[in-house]
Amino acid sequence: MKKKIPLIIISAVFSIILWGSISLSDEYYANVSVPLKISDYPSELTIGTALPEFVTIKLRGQGWKLFSVNIGKDVAYNIPVGSDTGKQEIKLMDYLTDNRWMLSELSIMDILPHTISFTIEKKIKKLVAVVPDLVLDYKAGYGLATPVELVPDSVTIEGPQSLVDSLNELTTNIIKLSSLDKKTIKTIDFVKLPGTSYHSKFVTVNLDVQRIVDNQFDDIPVQVLNVPPDRDVILLPNKVSCSIHGGIEILGKLNANDFSAFVYYRDVVLDTLGSVVANINYPVNTELQFVKPERLRYVIKKFR
Repeated sequence: MKKKIPLIIISAVFSIILWGSISLSDEYYANVSVPLKISDYPSELTIGTALPEFVTIKLRGQGWKLFSVNIGKDVAYNIPVGSDTGKQEIKLMDYLTDNRWMLSELSIMDILPHTISFTIEKKIKKLVAVVPDLVLDYKAGYGLATPVELVPDSVTIEGPQSLVDSLNELTTNIIKLSSLDKKTIKTIDFVKLPGTSYHSKFVTVNLDVQRIVDNQFDDIPVQVLNVPPDRDVILLPNKVSCSIHGGIEILGKLNANDFSAFVYYRDVVLDTLGSVVANINYPVNTELQFVKPERLRYVIKKFR
């Protein structure tokens, strides 16, 4: 019995091949989807219109020939257009002779879409800002401690003049991140625009995610600015405290010397309430919550 197994296998394989050959010799209909390729225009020109990526060709022919179309490599429906600029109206059935990969024994029943319209334009270059399309969600108590950092923050785009002239920024593809609780780096590519290329294929997005906390800083001296030489202003009190909101790593490096407080002499003179509000200079990437006391009383002295 064991000696007959190879013979059985060979017979089975031969039967399958024979069946396949007979079946594929029959005539069939098939819809073949292939990439659409616009070609033969000068390098200084480009396509300024969004086109379908694929065309669907309805074929009739013997099965094995249809099968060879489906599995062929580098197959595309080619439309040579030459150097004419402006709007082009193309009937795809008019370009069968430019696509010799379709065997002569096959009958072309239909091509969808039947026609395509596009413009051929001069290419130009322009440097535009990069805008990330981000949807961010943080764990409770966390957030962005500093603005989103982009590398690069601008990119040179090359494409059809009518499109590039209207662009001031280039948007990335959308990226969604959830439950963020630490610094995160992501690489994102750009939204593809018709007939365009970018000198950078992607942008690196740095997200400085930290725990967001509040911290109070005390004993910040308040200065009175622009006081005339024959005047003096005494503030009561002359120091304030402030509460700051921000990333824990940023606030942990700060002290009272990183803050300054002041009032203008003009505001003192124009005051009608008997007290003024101190202005606070505080570090970047932080948010001022409140100042204590909110208002400062004052005494103006005049020298003889």
